[in-house]
Amino acid sequence: MNPADWASVASLATAAGTLVLGVIYLTMSVRNVGRGIGVVHGWHFYPDWGPGVPDPVLEEFHRQSRDLYVPAGDIGFWQGAFRDEADPQYDDACKVVNSRSQMTVDILYGDAEGGQRVVTRFGLQPAGNDGWLISVNRHWNIDRADPRDADAQ
Repeated sequence: MNPADWASVASLATAAGTLVLGVIYLTMSVRNVGRGIGVVHGWHFYPDWGPGVPDPVLEEFHRQSRDLYVPAGDIGFWQGAFRDEADPQYDDACKVVNSRSQMTVDILYGDAEGGQRVVTRFGLQPAGNDGWLISVNRHWNIDRADPRDADAQ
C-alpha cells in the first residue's frame, strides 16, 4: 500500500472507508471507557443502518488478523479489510464505500484475559467529503445476561 493511500482517523468521532487495488479498508477511532485494556476480537459489517439491522451472530464475525489493544480510559482504533472478492459482503462493502452510504459495523471486544466480551454496534453516516461520523447504537453482553432481558432480573 502506498502511504498516499493511508486512511487517517483524526478524531474520536470519525471513520474512513477506502478502496485500494481491490481491497476495501475500513477504520474508525474507538474509545475504551473501561478500567482495563480492551482487546478487539472481531467485526461484522452491514451495508445499511437503522432498526432493520439484525442482532449480531458471533459465527458471522470476521476475526481480527492483528491484535488491536485499546488502553484503559483512552482512544485507540479499529480496522478491518475485505481482501477477497469472493467474500459474500465484499460487493456490498464496495458499493457502500464508493457511494458514501450509511453503514453499520459491530465490534466484538473483551478484556485482556479473553473475558467480559461485548459487541458494540456503530452506525456510520457520511460526513464531509471523505469521512464518516460514528455513533454508538447499542451494546450486547456475550458472557453474561443482557440487562434489558426481563428474565435476567
